[in-house]
Amino acid sequence: MISRLKASFCSLLAAGFLAGCATSGGPIGEDPLISIAELTELPAPSNSGYSQGYAVEIVRPQDILSISVFGVEELSRDDVRVGLDGTFDYPLIGSVQADGRSLAEISYDLETRLAGAFVRNPDVQVDFVSRDAQVFTIGGEITRGGQYPIVQSTTLLEAVAIGGGRTDFAQPREVMIFREVNGERYIGVYDLVAIERGNYPDPEIFPHDMIVIGESTQLRRVSQVSQYVSLITSPLILLERLLR
Repeated sequence: MISRLKASFCSLLAAGFLAGCATSGGPIGEDPLISIAELTELPAPSNSGYSQGYAVEIVRPQDILSISVFGVEELSRDDVRVGLDGTFDYPLIGSVQADGRSLAEISYDLETRLAGAFVRNPDVQVDFVSRDAQVFTIGGEITRGGQYPIVQSTTLLEAVAIGGGRTDFAQPREVMIFREVNGERYIGVYDLVAIERGNYPDPEIFPHDMIVIGESTQLRRVSQVSQYVSLITSPLILLERLLR
């Protein structure tokens, strides 16, 4: 697939068709799996909580919580999973919104609603049992590649700094962010020099993003894109159809 995609770019360049493809969308060359998305930035993940900051106590979908009600053992739970819709069900009161809220906010909500369900002076404690991994991955020509936790809003340049900065062999004009949104995989191709100069905004990094700096197996799939498409004024956003 790598060789097909590279050949497709070269053939389009020779034929003078690349510019038209970049503005009209559609498959890149002859590869039906990757097309140019008519977007100026990567879409954010669909889970609403991901755009509300990354405070340590903020609850996210798929987190597992423990709930204890002082003096009412039958209402205590130690395996309450927050659903993909950001809610969980609880006895007597039904659906509880959790995504994007703190543990204290959820505790207060439960106390208020339980009081309305004839529980006298409820004292509720909510804690984490386990958490969905809030990390990003960075690799390629980076000093310390690997996975790093996101504990607050983080941009691409900040993620590179967290990874120890680019190596001496890195190509700052060939940086990619891979992200899945609603079952589709987007690939953002960025020029770090252009971002540093303020040509366009430094994109936000979200949990589960994968960043690739310079030469790598993933980057060779869209080899030398920056030679054919200008990344000076805006990033290039690609859409890859996933094979399930």
